[in-house]
Amino acid sequence: MSIIRPTSYGVELSPPSGVSYPQILRTTGYAWWRSLLGVLIALSLYFLLVGVISQGLILAGFAIVSPGGTFQAYYQKSIAFGTPAGVLGTNLGIAALIPITFLVIMVVHQVRPRWLGSVRPRLRRGYLLVTLAVAAVVLAINLVLSVITQKAHFDPVPGAWLYLVIILITSPLQAAGEEYLFRGYLLQAFGSVVKSPWFGIVISSLVFALFHGTQNLPLFIDRFAFGLLAAMLVTRTGGIEAGIAAHVINNVYAFGLGALTGTLSQTRGLQQINWTSAAFDVGTFALFAVAAWLVARAMRLRTTT
Repeated sequence: MSIIRPTSYGVELSPPSGVSYPQILRTTGYAWWRSLLGVLIALSLYFLLVGVISQGLILAGFAIVSPGGTFQAYYQKSIAFGTPAGVLGTNLGIAALIPITFLVIMVVHQVRPRWLGSVRPRLRRGYLLVTLAVAAVVLAINLVLSVITQKAHFDPVPGAWLYLVIILITSPLQAAGEEYLFRGYLLQAFGSVVKSPWFGIVISSLVFALFHGTQNLPLFIDRFAFGLLAAMLVTRTGGIEAGIAAHVINNVYAFGLGALTGTLSQTRGLQQINWTSAAFDVGTFALFAVAAWLVARAMRLRTTT
């Protein structure tokens, strides 16, 4: 049975005891239309606010640097990660997904945002830190393979130190933003429509892959598989911490390597990979998923409310 508490913004609903993460929004008085309304609002705010924040920060960079030429030319260069302002604006724009998901779950579902973190309900920091370390080790395999297969050599972009600082500070926020939306709110919203958790797992992963824009089939499968593995981890561990960890390390490695090898814009605009690269990616993420699940079992983490 759900618990109902009065709050300053109306009524706070808590999920029933003994339900898994994807079923958290099946509170007292649950209606399927709330999930669909929430998804519509969340995705609308994604398209509206993420772009506005990104453009605002890039405009600030243009005003500070005064590079000459038109803002349009500077903007196009920036969104391709050709300027530090572009990396900063893009990452902080996507980080805005965290307060967006908090707002939607609180207003539409009348559920506290802390339930997006885990079934505890909160983000379990100890598990997050451990899985960050695990991801740093496991995903280093992909990093080494990338250096070898691409025959990468040290050729940093101009001002590489500034890029690296921005990547290290803001990539975790950007990765967390995506996880809070796709493996957090969307998994709960779609997962609460039907009793089977697989509906939420598959649909949220499909939306995640599609939101990455133009891509060839191997890259789409790569991203879809990552979404599936991360969503299954959420269900098996009871929270989004492992997904955040893998996403953070993957992005820091990829864009950090791009800054040090002069391929940052190519990494940002990646639209195609071959099947071999996709297989290595999925295999590495699968290895991480198994390790993260074993860590969760060793830590005896709860997987239900």
